[in-house]
Amino acid sequence: MKSRSLLLSALALGSVATLAYAQTPALKKGLKITLLPKNINNPYNVIETSGGTEAGKEIEANVKIVGPSDAGASSQVSYINTAIAQKQDALVLAANDANALLPYLARAKASGMKIVTMDSDTAVSGRTLFINQANSEGIGRAQVQLVGKLIGYKGDIAVLSATPNATNQNTWIKWMQEELKLPKYKDMKLVKIAYGNDDDQKSFTEMQGLIQAYPNLKGVISPTTVGISAGARYLSTSPQKGKVMLTGLGTPNQMRAFVKDGTVTAFQLWNPADVGYLATYAAAALVSGQITGKEGEKFKAGKLGEYTIGKNGEIIVGPPYTFDKANIDKFDF
Repeated sequence: MKSRSLLLSALALGSVATLAYAQTPALKKGLKITLLPKNINNPYNVIETSGGTEAGKEIEANVKIVGPSDAGASSQVSYINTAIAQKQDALVLAANDANALLPYLARAKASGMKIVTMDSDTAVSGRTLFINQANSEGIGRAQVQLVGKLIGYKGDIAVLSATPNATNQNTWIKWMQEELKLPKYKDMKLVKIAYGNDDDQKSFTEMQGLIQAYPNLKGVISPTTVGISAGARYLSTSPQKGKVMLTGLGTPNQMRAFVKDGTVTAFQLWNPADVGYLATYAAAALVSGQITGKEGEKFKAGKLGEYTIGKNGEIIVGPPYTFDKANIDKFDF
């Protein structure tokens, strides 16, 4: 009897959820959405906005990509004013400055335009939603999960970080250490946190020092684009190439040669196209009345699935993306 009651309750909850989505307004067709990246010539931004174009085609929106050739805050002002004059429904913006654009974004909001930031946020008052690539916990844990997989969850590992005071790297390392407490990492030991100060030559030297000081080293995590590329350069000519697994956060263009020659098997970052794709869906959901920007509201974003709005309108795209030999040539940034 109790089981039957639980089953009926579950079915009722499922029906409520289904009904809630059935009552959600459909995305409007023909929306006018302006995408304004930091600048338009940066390969990273080109990929990011390409995700917005893809989303726009799926939802039958008119997506326009505009932007300056430089990344100065004032360079974006004229494009915001143009979007207002053209009565765009939404502006998706990667801000070059957190505060300098606020007066112009206030004018845009007053005109009825919905504002979504992606990748680089403004102050909270400047927009309704912020699409963030990944959160600190997700980045830190994912780095350990990847190196664990690469070394078979057994052996000494080290971290080659940026500077000792780097806030983001230190936060990621804290989450790495939390992840390492899980039982599946019982045979892995973090032996050293080294600092290359985000200097190419010092990072190169620190990588050399780690390998010489720890002969049983199996893996190195370098959560900095400078550190991982310098570390890979040293490892590529070391007898430990293929024996020490180097991973971390890097860009495909700087790591491509090291992946193809076998120095590095896999590394991570986020997929910029997913950021633009999600931001465009979020903007369309706002304009269509599916969401208002309140914490806890949910909406669907095409192939990426369902998302929930977090505190202060922040939406996390997901865990970092893993690049390897099979996919690295799909990216150019």
